[in-house]
Amino acid sequence: MVRKGPFYWVSISCGIMVLVFILLPLVELLTAPSGAMLKETLKDRNVIRSIWLSIYTAMSAAGISFIVGTPLAYVLARSQFRGKHFIESIIDLPIVIPHPVVGIAILSVAGKNHWLGHFMQEIGIRIMGSTTGIITVLTFVGMPFYINALKSGFESISPRLENVSRSLGASMWSTFIRITFPLAWRSVLVGLIMCCARSISEFGAVVVVAYHPMIAPVLIYERYEGYGLQYSQPVAVWLVLVCLSLFLALRVLALPQKKAT
Repeated sequence: MVRKGPFYWVSISCGIMVLVFILLPLVELLTAPSGAMLKETLKDRNVIRSIWLSIYTAMSAAGISFIVGTPLAYVLARSQFRGKHFIESIIDLPIVIPHPVVGIAILSVAGKNHWLGHFMQEIGIRIMGSTTGIITVLTFVGMPFYINALKSGFESISPRLENVSRSLGASMWSTFIRITFPLAWRSVLVGLIMCCARSISEFGAVVVVAYHPMIAPVLIYERYEGYGLQYSQPVAVWLVLVCLSLFLALRVLALPQKKAT
């Protein structure tokens, strides 16, 4: 039996501290409101509306990311070209940009003083203070997570399978639909969940672009500012439970498949 040295116990101690650091505030949050308060919160139409709007806009952002991000993820996974690392860096920019800056940047383009914003207003598309604006923000912050997850999934698939399909006469499109995409379905789902989870938690950029209609994080902030912890905690609990469900689904999908014996 291998004797456990000091490094082992230091690692265990650090792990316990990390878990306590994460779990203690969350456990306190989840246990602070009573069951009656949580039930009463669900009767509040504003709460239900804000949580549903958060889910709807986050899922819309994930759907947009799926449509426009899948081809890009495939190209980045399968191609080597000059400027590829630069493009990957641009894709990752929304992850590191401060959230209020994201909102200001989007309004800079969507405002009436910009030609694109003026054109959008002419055709009836409004970003400021609209659900469209919220979806735009959430797509901006969530898409990098989808693209990066799917890119890793495509990279794990052997190009030989695609080459065999092409050598048998299948087109590139047919090969992607029948071979590559089905093999990457787990990465697609993980990417969608990551994008959705990141989007549903966004606050800083959304509050700049669209304070109204209120998504759940904005409603929580407003109730905390106006009434304090007691009125903001129940809404926060329901939002945490929604996010927890998404990440539980992520972990289940990320489990390795059992190989047939």
